[in-house]
Amino acid sequence: MCGRFTLTPDSGAVEAEFGVSLPDGYRPRFNIAPSQEVLAVVRDAARGEDRAGWLRWGLVPHWAKDPAIGNRMINARAEGLATKPAFRSAFRERRCLIVADGFYEWARVPGEKRKQPYWIHRHDHRPFALAGLWERWGRGDEELVSCVIVTTEPTEVVRPIHDRMPLVLSVEDRERWLDPEADAGTLAGISRRADGEALQARAVSTVVNSPAVDGPECVEPLD
Repeated sequence: MCGRFTLTPDSGAVEAEFGVSLPDGYRPRFNIAPSQEVLAVVRDAARGEDRAGWLRWGLVPHWAKDPAIGNRMINARAEGLATKPAFRSAFRERRCLIVADGFYEWARVPGEKRKQPYWIHRHDHRPFALAGLWERWGRGDEELVSCVIVTTEPTEVVRPIHDRMPLVLSVEDRERWLDPEADAGTLAGISRRADGEALQARAVSTVVNSPAVDGPECVEPLD
């Protein structure tokens, strides 16, 4: 699964990587948690261009009666995107890139009840894209635009830590994921391959367990 992630580069590095202008309010984040606003890139089909904006993490399907359902919809298993009612419409029509430069996973410590957090990031610390879906929900004057992170089988780096991980997209797969004309076979292929060649894992402090802590101490290596 993916319950926390980071986006620590400055705005210039993010804009250069994704070729978009960032919305107001951007700042480096070290402990992004569910229900918070996350930076995402979506394809504007009418204009034929990509744009970046803020989405709330925790997908609320358009048919939901209560937006609180989003608290349980932070991850979507790649294997069920095309069939599960909460995700299949967004999978066909509303895919996005969720911008990150790392994510956290927790490993069980043998013989102990506690779990050890790890920060998983690129060797070069470049930002990357997590596959996501987005939805627009509204009732009366209330409107919410939300998203979910797609998860898949772990790569070799992540497998010793956790049995799931967010779907990290290669540069080539980013375009395919956003392509409104992408067919089901192409999308299914993308959802089965996480780009893990440049990833590495670092044990970090348990301060990251609290979403109230959002500073560089979250990613500092343990002694």
